[in-house]
Amino acid sequence: MVKEAELAKGYWIAHVDVSDPEAYKAYVAANAIAFSKYGGRFLVRGGKNEALEGKLRARHVVIEFESYENALACYRSPEYAAALKLRQPVSTGDFVVIEGYDGPQPG
Repeated sequence: MVKEAELAKGYWIAHVDVSDPEAYKAYVAANAIAFSKYGGRFLVRGGKNEALEGKLRARHVVIEFESYENALACYRSPEYAAALKLRQPVSTGDFVVIEGYDGPQPG
């Protein structure tokens, strides 16, 4: 029997301020290698937004993976490590890998 946790999707949620948009393009190109290998799919990638509460960063990203384990494996992969070296000098952000929820809903 497969445990429910094994079926839960995994997500990267990032809120980022980019200090050098031109240099950030190299990170975007490099991260595609890891995302392709680990099945990452953008659900949110920048886009129009309105901050309704709290202090937020300028850019917001949500990436879906088949599982929480795949999401962590992607972040810890050598492919993403190479991309991360390009991102860190030109951006500041808050980043979380989180397990999805597929339980009861209101209503």
